[in-house]
Amino acid sequence: MECWVQSCRHELLDHTLTWNETHPRHALHEYEQSYNSHRAHQAMKQAAPLRALPEPIADQGRIARLDTRWHYRLGGVIHECRHAA
Repeated sequence: MECWVQSCRHELLDHTLTWNETHPRHALHEYEQSYNSHRAHQAMKQAAPLRALPEPIADQGRIARLDTRWHYRLGGVIHECRHAA
Protein backbone atom coordinates (compact mmCIF):
# COMPACT_ATOMS: atom_id res chain seq x y z
CA MET A 1 0.00 0.00 0.00
CA GLU A 2 2.86 2.37 0.78
CA CYS A 3 4.21 1.86 -2.74
CA TRP A 4 0.83 2.73 -4.28
CA VAL A 5 0.43 5.88 -2.17
CA GLN A 6 3.95 7.05 -3.01
CA SER A 7 3.46 6.36 -6.74
CA CYS A 8 0.09 8.12 -6.72
CA ARG A 9 1.54 11.13 -4.97
CA HIS A 10 4.61 11.49 -7.21
CA GLU A 11 2.94 10.65 -10.54
CA LEU A 12 -0.44 12.32 -10.03
CA LEU A 13 -1.04 14.50 -7.01
CA ASP A 14 2.22 16.48 -7.24
CA HIS A 15 1.19 17.53 -10.79
CA THR A 16 -2.51 18.23 -10.25
CA LEU A 17 -4.39 21.23 -8.93
CA THR A 18 -7.72 20.18 -7.47
CA TRP A 19 -10.75 22.44 -7.65
CA ASN A 20 -13.41 20.71 -5.58
CA GLU A 21 -14.15 17.35 -3.95
CA THR A 22 -15.22 15.60 -7.14
CA HIS A 23 -12.07 16.56 -9.07
CA PRO A 24 -9.58 14.55 -6.94
CA ARG A 25 -12.03 11.63 -6.81
CA HIS A 26 -12.14 11.57 -10.62
CA ALA A 27 -8.34 11.96 -10.86
CA LEU A 28 -7.75 9.13 -8.38
CA HIS A 29 -10.19 6.90 -10.27
CA GLU A 30 -8.36 7.54 -13.56
CA TYR A 31 -5.00 6.89 -11.89
CA GLU A 32 -6.31 3.66 -10.35
CA GLN A 33 -7.54 2.47 -13.76
CA SER A 34 -4.19 3.25 -15.37
CA TYR A 35 -2.21 1.72 -12.48
CA ASN A 36 -4.14 -1.56 -12.52
CA SER A 37 -4.78 -2.05 -16.22
CA HIS A 38 -1.85 -0.46 -18.01
CA ARG A 39 1.16 0.54 -15.90
CA ALA A 40 4.00 -1.98 -15.94
CA HIS A 41 5.11 -3.28 -12.53
CA GLN A 42 8.69 -4.47 -12.04
CA ALA A 43 7.66 -6.99 -9.37
CA MET A 44 5.32 -8.63 -11.92
CA LYS A 45 7.90 -8.85 -14.74
CA GLN A 46 6.54 -5.70 -16.43
CA ALA A 47 2.88 -6.86 -16.40
CA ALA A 48 -0.03 -4.92 -14.95
CA PRO A 49 -2.16 -6.43 -12.16
CA LEU A 50 -5.28 -6.72 -14.35
CA ARG A 51 -3.45 -7.55 -17.60
CA ALA A 52 -1.63 -10.75 -18.47
CA LEU A 53 2.06 -10.66 -19.36
CA PRO A 54 2.30 -10.36 -23.17
CA GLU A 55 4.21 -12.91 -25.20
CA PRO A 56 7.71 -11.72 -26.12
CA ILE A 57 8.28 -10.78 -29.77
CA ALA A 58 11.20 -12.71 -31.21
CA ASP A 59 10.80 -11.84 -34.91
CA GLN A 60 13.10 -8.90 -35.75
CA GLY A 61 10.94 -7.90 -38.71
CA ARG A 62 7.85 -7.65 -36.51
CA ILE A 63 9.75 -5.56 -33.97
CA ALA A 64 10.77 -3.11 -36.71
CA ARG A 65 7.11 -2.73 -37.78
CA LEU A 66 5.63 -2.08 -34.34
CA ASP A 67 3.12 0.75 -34.38
CA THR A 68 2.52 2.42 -31.03
CA ARG A 69 -0.05 5.03 -30.08
CA TRP A 70 -0.06 7.37 -27.11
CA HIS A 71 -3.15 7.66 -24.94
CA TYR A 72 -3.34 10.55 -22.51
CA ARG A 73 -5.45 10.59 -19.34
CA LEU A 74 -6.33 13.61 -17.21
CA GLY A 75 -5.24 16.12 -19.82
CA GLY A 76 -1.80 14.60 -20.27
CA VAL A 77 -0.84 14.01 -16.63
CA ILE A 78 -0.94 10.23 -17.21
CA HIS A 79 0.69 8.91 -20.41
CA GLU A 80 0.02 5.43 -21.76
CA CYS A 81 1.69 3.86 -24.79
CA ARG A 82 -0.14 1.03 -26.55
CA HIS A 83 0.48 -1.15 -29.57
CA ALA A 84 -1.88 -0.32 -32.44
CA ALA A 85 -3.74 -3.30 -33.86
